[in-house]
Amino acid sequence: MLRKILFVSVFVSVALNLAAQQPQWILPKVASAQFKTTVFNVTKYGAVPDGYFLNTKAIQKAIDECSFKGGGVVQVPKGLWLTGPIVLKSNVNLNLAVGATLLFTADKTQYPLVKASWEGYPQMRNQSPISAEGATNIGITGKGIIDGNGDAWRAVKKEKLTESQWKKLAASGGVVSEDKKQWMPSESFAKGQTEKDPGRILQERDEAYYQSVKDFLRPNLLVLTNCNRILLEGVTFQNSPAWCLHPLMSKNITVKNIFVKNPWYGQNGDGIDLESCSNVLIENSVFDVGDDALCMKSGRDADGRARAMPTKDVVIRGCTVYASHGGFVIGSEMSGGANNIYVSNCTFVGSDIGLRFKTTRGRGGIVENIFIKDIYMKDIPGEAILFDMYYMAKDPVPLTGEIRELPKVEVKPVDETTPQFRNFHISNVYVNGAEKAIFMRGLPEMHVKGIRIENSVFQSKYGVDIQEASNIQLNNVRVYSEKTNPVIDVTNGDNININRFDYNKGADLLLRVSGNRAKAVQVSRTDYTKADKKLSAELGANAAQIKFLQ
Repeated sequence: MLRKILFVSVFVSVALNLAAQQPQWILPKVASAQFKTTVFNVTKYGAVPDGYFLNTKAIQKAIDECSFKGGGVVQVPKGLWLTGPIVLKSNVNLNLAVGATLLFTADKTQYPLVKASWEGYPQMRNQSPISAEGATNIGITGKGIIDGNGDAWRAVKKEKLTESQWKKLAASGGVVSEDKKQWMPSESFAKGQTEKDPGRILQERDEAYYQSVKDFLRPNLLVLTNCNRILLEGVTFQNSPAWCLHPLMSKNITVKNIFVKNPWYGQNGDGIDLESCSNVLIENSVFDVGDDALCMKSGRDADGRARAMPTKDVVIRGCTVYASHGGFVIGSEMSGGANNIYVSNCTFVGSDIGLRFKTTRGRGGIVENIFIKDIYMKDIPGEAILFDMYYMAKDPVPLTGEIRELPKVEVKPVDETTPQFRNFHISNVYVNGAEKAIFMRGLPEMHVKGIRIENSVFQSKYGVDIQEASNIQLNNVRVYSEKTNPVIDVTNGDNININRFDYNKGADLLLRVSGNRAKAVQVSRTDYTKADKKLSAELGANAAQIKFLQ
């Protein structure tokens, strides 16, 4: 009995010490939207729920009058409500009842071209189905569905469909590309596909030009620009033409209990893109989309740096992500930076990559102070955790027959166009099935820096790959990989500290260090006897710079 008491006492003491070592998160505050209870039912303005009558004017009139009279609830009862684009106004809560579907028309003539933003650049785009600019205290709530009719807008790659699906789509109309690898909805879309940045606002382009490529300039389903106190709650957002939810340069955003659903094959079908936003809470929501799910952005290249508005002070918790390119993502358009972001208690099932941080030369921007814990992953086709500063705008998992070339390693001068990833603390990540556990790839002139991963377990095909990185800590990390030659691969990394690392017994090689710039690599408190070989120093690496401690 005494031995049992002593064991429990020691266990509790160790647990308390580990808890004390965890940094205490000081979460940002988010101001909530508050609405009057006055109800403005869209049927009183002439709306008809038959899926045929176009309700744009009726719904917009209800919104306008609600805002003009001081705010309240614009009620959409059960039914199928066909509409063109609508604009939210201050103090309006658009509420969808159970059984209500707000269906946006496939008639593209209903969507005028407007000045907007796309992937970090000022662009001409078709007006978004739902938008707001400069509004305060706005909401979309309820239990209904908002459907963007995105199939009318999107191109589809043949590789993402079965043969019968492809034949049916090709026979439906539209245009098939010359190489027979992509279906496009119209000639206008096909023309836009051949142009460089066709939506970019340039002095030499007139209205006739933009009209000629109009179908290519797909809108995001929901765009909220320069808005304050936003609430999205309970609603299903689905079938977006491009990105689904796009808060832009907005603040005090609350997103909870929503479902975001886009076809997994849909191009640019992001779930939510916070671009240059601050003070955000996203919780208890589900994402099943065709691109990145929970994505942080802040503008692209010189435009983003000139805007100089980072995405910051964000809390994400209790979310589930299914099909997606990335579960939680920062980049690649992060030129304004991102900081003070807290992610916890999220589950990723079948996401191509779990935690995905991507950028490239030319972006600039500093991403720092990112805190992540309690992440659960299953069946990840790519990397569980990825940092990549050579992002090339391709699907993270190569399509059949697609050849990916490694980037050419060259050192370039550091200036305002050089991106930075630094100070990430990631803990309690548990992965059952991934192609690779951890992948970090920085630039020779700007390493990925200050990454700490601890108290985590990975089951994967490949282990840990660290390239051009500095001040990396793996503490109490277990990687049970199928391929073990090596388990850990370090290329031109420095100040790499691996403590209490566990891996499969009978591994071929525990650690390979390559490159003449590799230095200060240390492994400690690890069972080295489980590997046939402990170290291989290659391609100019100095074995004296590598230490194994007890």
